[in-house]
Amino acid sequence: METLSAIVVWLSYPPMLSLCVLVAAALLWWLRRRHVAVALAVAGIAWSMLWSIPIASDGLRGVLEQRYAMRDASALPKADAIVVLGGGSNYAWLDRPDIDPDRLHSSRLAAGARAWHAGKAPKIILSGGAVGSTTEARRMASAIQRLGVPDEALVLEERSRDTRDNARYSMALADAQGGRKVLLVTSALHMPRAALQFCRAGADVFAVPVPEGRPSKGLRAQYVPSRRALWRSGRAFKEFAALAAAWIGA
Repeated sequence: METLSAIVVWLSYPPMLSLCVLVAAALLWWLRRRHVAVALAVAGIAWSMLWSIPIASDGLRGVLEQRYAMRDASALPKADAIVVLGGGSNYAWLDRPDIDPDRLHSSRLAAGARAWHAGKAPKIILSGGAVGSTTEARRMASAIQRLGVPDEALVLEERSRDTRDNARYSMALADAQGGRKVLLVTSALHMPRAALQFCRAGADVFAVPVPEGRPSKGLRAQYVPSRRALWRSGRAFKEFAALAAAWIGA
């Protein structure tokens, strides 16, 4: 199953699937199925070209990203805990002398900090497993303290390896904190799958989605193919595949 999952992830990046299609086209050409080979080659190239166009990439991602509305911290409901999932940042903003969480629009940690400062929950559960010699939860804890959240408000979940683990282990900690109503913070793209897994783990979830960058603006930025758009499309296809696998595994 892990091998199949790895293959699906590999194929989710459009150029990888295009490469497989071109290999199949070359084989058909060698077998003298020339018309089919040409059609297949054109389709393979067109597939990657399409998803390298920013407006197409943004539209694809929007199917997942627009499932949950984004709200200011002041508009969030009260909860028993805020759960922030790892994987959302390299924390480049840590090098800045003055850090304002209100200006970090694409940071999961900043979204969690804003909710905590708004008094929406007494604790923040930081969920992320091993990363080298440490854990992502510990890295997140060091970073979020720069945003004004004290150590005593933090609970670290350090065993998870994937989203299902995030949900299982985080909810065990939430139970120990006295409740199952959580403000779930992750990227807008990841939120549909994360919310599904947390609901299955028994959570009463209120989604707090965080944008991954900003949508393209202007004709040139929207229609000129780019590697960034291709990468963002690959992220979306990977998430669609993972979400489908999560539903099938129910």
